Amino acid sequence: MNDTTGEQARAHLGRGLRTSTLLIAAVIVLGLGAANMISHLDAYPSVRPQVFALAVLGAVLAGEGVLLLRGRPWGRLRGPAIAVVLAVSVLSYTTLPDGQTSTTVDWIFGAANWVGLVVLLDRPLRISVAFLLAHEGVALLHLFLFDEPTGDALTRFATGSMSVVGFPLCLAVGAAVLRDLGAAADASRREIERVRVAAAVAAESHRRRRQRFTELSATTVPLLEGFADGSLRADDAAVQRACAIEAARMRRLFAETDAVAEPLMHELRHCADVADRKGVAVELDARGKWPALPVAVRRDLTEAVLTVLATAASRARVTVVGDAGLVSVSVVADCGAVDLPSPAVPGVEVEALTGGDMTWMEVRWQPVP
Repeated sequence: MNDTTGEQARAHLGRGLRTSTLLIAAVIVLGLGAANMISHLDAYPSVRPQVFALAVLGAVLAGEGVLLLRGRPWGRLRGPAIAVVLAVSVLSYTTLPDGQTSTTVDWIFGAANWVGLVVLLDRPLRISVAFLLAHEGVALLHLFLFDEPTGDALTRFATGSMSVVGFPLCLAVGAAVLRDLGAAADASRREIERVRVAAAVAAESHRRRRQRFTELSATTVPLLEGFADGSLRADDAAVQRACAIEAARMRRLFAETDAVAEPLMHELRHCADVADRKGVAVELDARGKWPALPVAVRRDLTEAVLTVLATAASRARVTVVGDAGLVSVSVVADCGAVDLPSPAVPGVEVEALTGGDMTWMEVRWQPVP
């Protein structure tokens, strides 16, 4: 499952949960709550605050419906909406008959809680709990200030609170659990993808390394076999030159796996290090800035250079010049004429000039259009 599919699944789950909660709240507020209010209209000292409170709660639910259709959250409107819900609860209690807290006459006691939950459904559980406690506090404050908190009244209030707080709280807990499970599943999926990518990269790196070792064995193994059977002598200048070239190739191979900012210069430094160990003074200079080069291109750019460096007698200078459209690696060394390998990548050109014991060589790479 990719990121887009995971986001779509979580969005679909969120819409389904919001839709279900909205339908439950609409049935309780506009169905049961409105029926209780209408059946007790004669009991209220003033009916208008009750009707207004019901209309406001209905408007909040309608707002949730509009946002749900547009696929948008409450955002900055969430705080004002909760404030409005608590305000109309207080307004409703101002015209509630004495002794009717948490009864069927107190219709808003079991209605405003669901409207607040609709607004806060996608928020952390602690915020929903805080709202439910605030809603309970409004009703409890009315009970102690305007009613007589008798044992029967407190028992009725506690019994009613079991459903007024319990049912919305269960739904809020379920929503929080689903969000946590979704987040955990997303984190697990990302970790699995990371491990898969890392494994694929490691496998590809291993494949390339084995391929490169296979290529090296075509020139390195004969040297080792020659030393083993005595056909090659270590004091032979040609054999020393061949060993130096193979050593430089191996150093370059090892350098190719290093994570560095500029791989080409890093590999050239390793090639120059082999010549430096022979006592050759090597200067390395770079000018300009070039894009990231494929491994095959870097090998062609360094192959001729390491051949010249391995043959140099005492001194060499390597210069790298490049930009977005051309990369040039040149070397001047006191090595005389050398046999330079042919490039394997299209777009790579090699040019060499020899005068006396000095050789100038340049390798250029220009991307093929």
